[in-house]
Amino acid sequence: MNRIQQLFKTKSSGVLNIYCTAGYPQLDSTLKVMKALQDNGAGIIELGMPYSDPLADGPVIQESGGVALQNGMTLKVLFEQLKIMRNTAGSGITVPVILMGYMNPVLQYGFEKFCADASATGVDGLILPDLPIREFETEYGPVIRKYGLDFIFLVTPETPEERIRKIDALSTGFIYAVSSSSTTGKDKNFSEVELYLQKLQDMQLKNPVLVGFGIKDKITFQSACKYANGAIIGSAYIKALNENPAVGETTKKFLESILK
Repeated sequence: MNRIQQLFKTKSSGVLNIYCTAGYPQLDSTLKVMKALQDNGAGIIELGMPYSDPLADGPVIQESGGVALQNGMTLKVLFEQLKIMRNTAGSGITVPVILMGYMNPVLQYGFEKFCADASATGVDGLILPDLPIREFETEYGPVIRKYGLDFIFLVTPETPEERIRKIDALSTGFIYAVSSSSTTGKDKNFSEVELYLQKLQDMQLKNPVLVGFGIKDKITFQSACKYANGAIIGSAYIKALNENPAVGETTKKFLESILK
């Protein structure tokens, strides 16, 4: 049983997944941020791989990615940083870690090399929103599975039921339920979101469901958790780090505001 399965076996509700950008606010912040998130209650860490053209990301995450790229973050640098992630003598990260990013830099790095290096450093899963289902089935899925990585697909309120069923059959780890078809960081009408999440719950999918986009505080987190196994927060946390780059202090304060 891998770390993601283990997590959902022991905690079926209220799972908090926090997104952070690798190499932000400083190039060497990656592991400090991850450790602070783990120490303050994050159940999953979603580590963003900065890219110059992030289609699904709103301005806050785009800006953090731009800063990280200027800081010198690359996939090569990231894997160097993550080498000690699971060492008890190093960072001692024990929670599931997911890499989120886009196909272009991954293909430039070499897809199989990327999966091999991710697996070797202790990464648990991947979110690549611009990897089409057909290409996943025919070309990339077997490589991802070869290295023991989970792959997380996204669904939206507009995704037809038949496609949701297919995604549920192909996904491992969990399903990322996007609260609406927009970019990250936008405010949402959560009464509408709840109807959509209730529909997903009624479908009795085999994978756990985490909700993302527009989750920013205790109220939206609790609302998202009513009909899902947990929620994903990204822009609000990045914004907090932007306002106060003291990683330990900011992370503690931010997670306490969500979980306490």
